[in-house]
Amino acid sequence: MARQLPVRQLRPVVLDFADTAPLRLSFTADLSVPVERVYTALADEVEAWPSWFAAVTELRPTADGKGREVRLKGGGFFDETVMAALPGERYAYRVDRTNAPGLRALLEDWHLAPSPAGGARVRWTMAVDGTPALRTVLRLGKPGLGASFRDAMRKLERRLRP
Repeated sequence: MARQLPVRQLRPVVLDFADTAPLRLSFTADLSVPVERVYTALADEVEAWPSWFAAVTELRPTADGKGREVRLKGGGFFDETVMAALPGERYAYRVDRTNAPGLRALLEDWHLAPSPAGGARVRWTMAVDGTPALRTVLRLGKPGLGASFRDAMRKLERRLRP
């Protein structure tokens, strides 16, 4: 029988945590679809995330779209608060409760802009505060997180192409 991890309340953070967190991991991809369409997929079609982001098994909006419940492969979960929803520009949320060990605070920040080729440039930043061991694991795991992000963006692009 699998051991259940304890649920913990994380420290609430504000948007500038994306710039001030002890650990920031950022990844960028250019997609050949319009910025507005990418924003809609991120912010309005949250229940479809599992079809393009492999780590997510279930995502549903809560609090009339001001929150999210996320289930991850391996049994992890996040209860989140949406911190920014600026159509065509930015979508950010912080994790309020989780069973992920070592986390103290987490904010994910998606920035969108037109790409030079005429589609969308997507930058995803994970802003993290956690135990030294967790920060080390995330730094070492950055290549894997980057690969997961690139795979998600390829799948999202295929899903959004007309």
